[in-house]
Amino acid sequence: MPDGPREYDREYETSLTHRARKRLGYNRDGDVISRFVVQLEYEIDEWTTVVRYDHDVKSEFGHDVSEEGVHIDIYRDGEKYRTEYVAPPMPAKYALDRAEDHLANNLVGFIRRFEEWHEIRPDR
Repeated sequence: MPDGPREYDREYETSLTHRARKRLGYNRDGDVISRFVVQLEYEIDEWTTVVRYDHDVKSEFGHDVSEEGVHIDIYRDGEKYRTEYVAPPMPAKYALDRAEDHLANNLVGFIRRFEEWHEIRPDR
């Protein structure tokens, strides 16, 4: 499964630090968000997934936030390490906002943990 957003109607990258960025991709059908991904990435030799929130009912790897709730996949050494529950089931348009808020509120901790796991000394 590719790490980055794949062919979304709208895709954005936001630089967070010189080595970290947020990727956002989503499809919208009117007022309905049909699928999305919010992903924190860290550049080592290439962009590597740190954490990922997603909603894609048509993908065998995707999740349905309206049934499963909002979750976060945490990556370590290039592979999914674990999944954590973030919020109860809700419509995708609210889940997208919730995922972005959760990432913003936990960004520093996610980056620090990733750096510790990969023995990266943060630039000061």
